[in-house]
This record gives sequence, structure tokens and C-alpha cells, in this order.
Amino acid sequence: MDPIERVSSRQVYRNAWMAVREDDIRRPDGSLGIYGVVDKPTFALVIAREDEGGRYRLVEQFRYPIGLRRWEFPQGTAPGTLDGDEPPPADLAADELREETGLRAESMQVLGQLDVAPGMSSQRGWVFLATGITEGEHERELEEQDMHSEWFTGDQIDQMIVDGTITDAQSIAGWMQLRLAERR
Repeated sequence: MDPIERVSSRQVYRNAWMAVREDDIRRPDGSLGIYGVVDKPTFALVIAREDEGGRYRLVEQFRYPIGLRRWEFPQGTAPGTLDGDEPPPADLAADELREETGLRAESMQVLGQLDVAPGMSSQRGWVFLATGITEGEHERELEEQDMHSEWFTGDQIDQMIVDGTITDAQSIAGWMQLRLAERR
């Protein structure tokens, strides 16, 4: 039995990428409360590594909610999949990599799973290492018109995290998963 029981739920907002619901809950001591939840589909984050040179591809884009441009690893969800019918994670990863950078990968290795903000969101995601890279044309969505991408060394990415150039939590966590996998 879950420690917190959902008594009722109502959706207060929905679009193609997310839904917000308000749940009436009962705590273990029997007291009632309210919980706001942001539901989002599964995401994929892709760390694309060059076979020669060992550089990694990042994208930079304007992030409207924080009003800033940010460097991060290619990542995203499949819009319109809130009710299920999501593509397999590796397919989503390949799609996001192609859409945002134009890169195609021969291999997608799962590095791990991430919970975005489990105190307020149901969204979970998968982190992949993409290798066997070939270049191609990107297929960006309308919201990604200003996006661009570049190759960086591992040391450059480490420094970008330290100096606050990369602040995206999923990118930092994915980078840590890669670094830990490389140690094994």
C-alpha cells in the first residue's frame, strides 16, 4: 500500500506536452491534503560521442520558462503521448538526436534512468550514449528555431558544469551517469 492514497483527482490544465492535475490525498495518519502534479511523457536524453576525438555534441537554445539560453544534451519527449502510446525509449532518443542535431547513431546504449522532479512531476526519462555517429540535416520543431549545436571535449563539458554554463539538471545527471559508466 502506498503511504499516500489518492482520494480523487481533477485535471486543471492540458496541452500536447503536459497536463497538470490536482489530487485530493489521504496521508498515513488519515489526514487529508492536496497534491499538485505535472504529468509529462517519458523523455530521452542523448549523449552523442564522436568515435574519433571523443568529443560530445551539445545543443544551445532559449528556454522560455527561465528566460535564458542554455547548453544541454539533446533531449525531449514525443508530443501528444501523455495517455501512453509512447515510442520505445531508444527510438525516442534516435528521433531527438536527429531532430535537434541532424546526427544519426549506429548504437544507442542505455546509461540509466532519471526522475526529473519527483516531488512535483511524474516525468521519468532515459539517458543514452550514442556512438557510430554520422552527420545529416536536423529536423527541428518550431520552438527550436534558434537552436544550434556544437562539439565539445569532455574537459570542456566538465568546465561548463563547474562555471555554470551548463545548468540543466538532466544534462548534468546524464553526464555523471556517463562518467560513472566509464569507470566500470
